[in-house]
Amino acid sequence: MVWAVFALMTGAVVLAVLWPLGGARAVGAHAPDVSFYRSQIEEIDRDLALGLLTPADAEAARSEAARRLLRASDAPSAPMSVSRTGIRLGALAALLLIPAITLSLYGFLGNPELPDQPLKGRQPERQGQFEVETAVSKIEAHLAANPNDGRGWDILAPVYMRLGRYEDAARAFGNAARVLGETPERLTAQGEALVYGAREQVSPQARANFEKVLQLNTGDPVASFYIALSREQSGDRAGALADFMALAGGTPIDAPWQPAVRARILALGGTPPEAQAGPKGEVADAVRAMPTGEQRATIRSMVDSLAARLEQNGNDVEGWLRLLRSYVVLQEPDLARAALMRAQKALAEDADALRRLEALAAELGLKG
Repeated sequence: MVWAVFALMTGAVVLAVLWPLGGARAVGAHAPDVSFYRSQIEEIDRDLALGLLTPADAEAARSEAARRLLRASDAPSAPMSVSRTGIRLGALAALLLIPAITLSLYGFLGNPELPDQPLKGRQPERQGQFEVETAVSKIEAHLAANPNDGRGWDILAPVYMRLGRYEDAARAFGNAARVLGETPERLTAQGEALVYGAREQVSPQARANFEKVLQLNTGDPVASFYIALSREQSGDRAGALADFMALAGGTPIDAPWQPAVRARILALGGTPPEAQAGPKGEVADAVRAMPTGEQRATIRSMVDSLAARLEQNGNDVEGWLRLLRSYVVLQEPDLARAALMRAQKALAEDADALRRLEALAAELGLKG
């Protein structure tokens, strides 16, 4: 295997670098002085031969240099800090330990059998991300120069939602409504962007949006849900419970918002109503009045927004449960199983949440 070859190469490099250090010889701290005095005696002899010194002067200089040479030779040598044997033992230890530690870490963290993904296989994902970022940058530049292009804001706002840029999405939906007019769809989308940006808190601005939606489209289920949630968050638990009960009993039992509605009812101490043979009430009438295509688009938008939010914050077990039910209602079991795997990974340290996920997965037939 290639990683075994790499281990041998690492060991060879360690040995090549450290082993020569074992051949270093001890050199006394006085060695330069000894060499100096010896060369001085030799120089005196040359000067005497050339007649530059008298025999008496040469003898006196030679005697003085000899005395200094003897003192330098008798001085104790400084011991080596590390012996040759110690260096070689260190080299052998490094030779064994470095590959062993490296291979152990790789065996724990890596997978030598996993083939590399070719660059060609990664190009579509990178290319797609690059194209989205490029397109967003171009639209942003265009809108900076043309702030009254309502169609441009309408196109950009949902992209911001998918990217998790909720504040930008709320601003874009608001600009689209300013230029093109307020519709239930734009008001709802902006309200949801504000809620997601505030970590599921229904701000006064978001509530104002949903109240306008109910004025334009009586019984709108999404707006009704967030109005009820706003009452719960403000402390009006009784009013919130009544609203959630009305929404649960007045809309189809298989509607994608039903799991979230029933969960809020339970959290407030209520009992969700039994499944009815058919929807009833003003909310149900409003749902039935929607064209089939609009119903599907509205539901799909809600589910996609929920999935995008959970990618940003995966600690919301209720959100994951709602998403799983929604995919099953939409008859998309593959997306439900993929969401289940992401949820299990995000909630890996929450034993109770994992138990709830497992129970729901079994109930919905997502196991196996």
